[in-house]
Amino acid sequence: MNKLVMNEHEKGIIELKLNRPLKYNAVDLDMMDELKASLNSLYKRNDIKAMVITGEGEKAFCSGGDVEAFHQLKTKDEAYHMLSKMGELLYQIMTFPIPTFAIMNGIALGGGCEIATACDFRIAKQGISLGFIQGSLAITTGWGGSTMLHEKLAYDKAMTMLLSAKRMSAEEAYSLGFIQKIVSATNARIEAYQFIHESLVDHPNVLRAYKSVKVNQWINTQLHARMMSEINRCAELWEMEDHHSAVSLFLNRKK
Repeated sequence: MNKLVMNEHEKGIIELKLNRPLKYNAVDLDMMDELKASLNSLYKRNDIKAMVITGEGEKAFCSGGDVEAFHQLKTKDEAYHMLSKMGELLYQIMTFPIPTFAIMNGIALGGGCEIATACDFRIAKQGISLGFIQGSLAITTGWGGSTMLHEKLAYDKAMTMLLSAKRMSAEEAYSLGFIQKIVSATNARIEAYQFIHESLVDHPNVLRAYKSVKVNQWINTQLHARMMSEINRCAELWEMEDHHSAVSLFLNRKK
């Protein structure tokens, strides 16, 4: 079974669906590989207007990195290999030449919030919870999320989300400017795509031209290097005993 499903929702709008519902759509290395292949194939197309990222099922958009799969990573170098691999993909999403939308159909925790941050717009289903919870595991955002968040929100709003490592409601995230649209729980998908339609003109070249203004700014301000510096710092924290102890406690609670 593919861990990422790509389909053309309708002409010009491509949907990438994280497809590990039994694992709350947590990201592992296989999913990263499938995401990379999908992004590379889409990058070559000039006929599409938007890319959408969402999660399979009703419970989760993405619960972040697969803690069980990555628990065996102990050293800074081991962690950096994994973290930078996903960080490169989020940089690719962040600087993608067409508008990108995250439809947050369920919980979005840790790396799930980083994936959503990489998108231009975030649509959340009413009643979900989300949060940059990495701090509770004694690490920082590991895929470049903090750097990206500071590009999207005012400093105090971004720090409010990062420093506490707490979950918050979609409504709280909306008040901070992280969420652009809240859709009903009963009609979430239809309302989300209606919002996407209303956000876009029908001419891909116009959409690309507008997106390129910001992408060029991010390139000129060395967004990639800043994200990799953040990821390196997370890798340093990853190998510390505080992190390994926090992960062990988390895994034991799940048993």
